[in-house]
Amino acid sequence: MKFYTRKIVKPEDLNSHSSLFGGRVLEWVDEEAAIFALCQLETTDIVTKFISEINFVNSAYLGDIIEIGVDTISIGNTSITLQCEVRDKSTKKTLVTVDRIVFVCVDKYGKPKSHGKILNSLL
Repeated sequence: MKFYTRKIVKPEDLNSHSSLFGGRVLEWVDEEAAIFALCQLETTDIVTKFISEINFVNSAYLGDIIEIGVDTISIGNTSITLQCEVRDKSTKKTLVTVDRIVFVCVDKYGKPKSHGKILNSLL
């Protein structure tokens, strides 16, 4: 898995327990995975279809630098399925894992359309 994005945990990213708010990290995960999918499929016409179980493993705190990693699991005719890991930059401890995030390529009416890519062309 390659880690493309880094974020610093700021005060506005914290929950009432002074750790990184889960909703904020999920926002970052969805955005990073979407950017990855857009680059892999070479299109801007995708939507998030599905996000699997999310496993919050460890916490991050104010000032921590986190990394978000994404990798391709599979390619369908209209979709791409990714996995994601969020980890602490300095300790490499896993913070969050997402087993599957599915994006679907859509036409101007929001209906699935073929993206024309195959897994081998993305590796």
